[in-house]
Amino acid sequence: MRRTFATLFFAAALQSAAAAPAIAHLEPPFWWTGMQDKGLQLMVHGAGIGGMQARIDYPGVRIAASTRVANSNYLFIDLEIAAEAKPGTFEIVFEGAGATLRHAYELRARAPGSRQRQGFGNADAIYQIMPDRFANGDPANDSVPGMLEKADRKHPGGRHGGDIQGAIDRLDYIAGLGFTQLWPTPLVENDMPAYSYHGYASTDHYRIDPRYGSNEDFVRLSTEAKRRGIGLIQDVVLSHIGKNHWWMKDLPTPDWINFGGNFTPTAHHRVSVQDKYASQADSRNFTAGWFVESMPDLNQTNPLVANYLIQNNIWWIEYANLAGLRIDTYSYSDGAFLTQYTKRIMDEYPNLNLVGEEWSTLVPVVARWQRGKINFDGYTSSLPSLMDFPLVEAMRTALTTPDKGFNEVYQTLSLDYLYPEPEKLVLFGGNHDMARMYSAAGEDFDRYRMNLVFLMTMPRIPQFYTGDEILMTSTVKGRDDASYRRDFPGGWAGDKANAFTGAGLTARQRAAQELVRKLATWRKGQPVIHSGRLMHFGPEDNTWVYFRYQDNKRIMVAMNNNDKEMRLPTGRFQEMLKGTARGVDVLTGATVDLARELRLAPKATLLIELPEA
Repeated sequence: MRRTFATLFFAAALQSAAAAPAIAHLEPPFWWTGMQDKGLQLMVHGAGIGGMQARIDYPGVRIAASTRVANSNYLFIDLEIAAEAKPGTFEIVFEGAGATLRHAYELRARAPGSRQRQGFGNADAIYQIMPDRFANGDPANDSVPGMLEKADRKHPGGRHGGDIQGAIDRLDYIAGLGFTQLWPTPLVENDMPAYSYHGYASTDHYRIDPRYGSNEDFVRLSTEAKRRGIGLIQDVVLSHIGKNHWWMKDLPTPDWINFGGNFTPTAHHRVSVQDKYASQADSRNFTAGWFVESMPDLNQTNPLVANYLIQNNIWWIEYANLAGLRIDTYSYSDGAFLTQYTKRIMDEYPNLNLVGEEWSTLVPVVARWQRGKINFDGYTSSLPSLMDFPLVEAMRTALTTPDKGFNEVYQTLSLDYLYPEPEKLVLFGGNHDMARMYSAAGEDFDRYRMNLVFLMTMPRIPQFYTGDEILMTSTVKGRDDASYRRDFPGGWAGDKANAFTGAGLTARQRAAQELVRKLATWRKGQPVIHSGRLMHFGPEDNTWVYFRYQDNKRIMVAMNNNDKEMRLPTGRFQEMLKGTARGVDVLTGATVDLARELRLAPKATLLIELPEA
């Protein structure tokens, strides 16, 4: 007879209740004084701990409440930390069942200016890496005793050995390209039997995977990056965990996992949470359904789950001095939880940035989640930024089907009024889940350049995927993660080519690398690109012209997506040109004649600095 999930849960709870009390986990492992929110909820896990009473004797810290749940191996302790509480270590004493347990807990001092830290913004350009595929700085941690998956670089879906040390060793390369923010895909422990390299199936929220390094190494990455003018963005997952998470061996409550812990796949009906005609069944399935059987979906309507996730993200921000968070599969989380989550984090760090992944090509679907958006159902959010999938996909369409022209890009931009703050969106050419930008452009260098200039000049925060600077390729049709995530050449000893030094690269790859460096470096010193306004002119004959302008500063971008030369009468653009007869092409330094017409070579992209008006 098949045993139900609930039967197994209570059987495990009863069995462990008889064991001698002990502490296996106490999370968060430490905290800070001077936080905006004076409350802190500790999750204490261990055999029989739920039957014990906790007490604390430390000035400024008191136990406000204790919560016991169905599983007697858990105790949730709500602390209140007064504003006058001092950094230091105190004992939490657990008494009961004829035993006394003592646990030393530390309150640390916050770094000066921590609350007012500046998150990533429009003056930044983000460089995304998949750490396992970027660089192997410490071969000794490629395989770790006791962890399920060992390194196998020959396996496209296996672990290849890239790590935090490899990223630290290549920070000068990233800074030299002109990037000011680093986004690694998740680095927390993923002790799964297969495909553990991608990081999106956490098995311990408070531990960096030892095959990447240690928690201290992650802090060192942040510190070393900051010394080079680079902020660190952490990739976090709120909606699900890995099936081997330590919770799964001894769940706190029967409803900790959605659908009672039984695999129920999501149908991905993402619009159901903002559709006035949607069934409750569809909207619940979207947020409570699982991605795959190996990734249990968390029940964020349980306040203990919600609080745990919020505190965990705050802990990493404070501990590793982060510049922001990238939030995976954002809309798959419970909507009310996301309202609470974003508010609490932004209350704690008013200038931080959080960017949510809402993979939809529909602008209204993405716009719903941004702070300040007035939604028909009253839904509110404090999320500053989202990944701009609608604009990304529109540009990809223009590049892959040139006969359609730039109309979809133009029309998508025209919908910016639906976003409260469109300039805070993150625009990208590609990422670890998509075909490579060069491949999407048909391995056409001219169209690759077109997309790159577009990325670096739109009123957005640009994000770049590692390897695109050396024209790494992938399959285009269907989903093929392995092809999107090939190892970065030069990250491993013995690689035939080394993109970090340029050895073994083709002339075209070096040209692409130099183009990225020139554009990203130029962009850093251009306030008109960071905060200037946009004016675009409707595409005609597969050409498109737009301007960025601020005060007397003007930048003109002109694109020709045809295989033939095009001549554009400049009289049409006088609203911005104001009689300007010439400008300078940023990419070549050549003077561009604008007196009567603009000549665009086949598949040309011109980035023109105009003299001050």
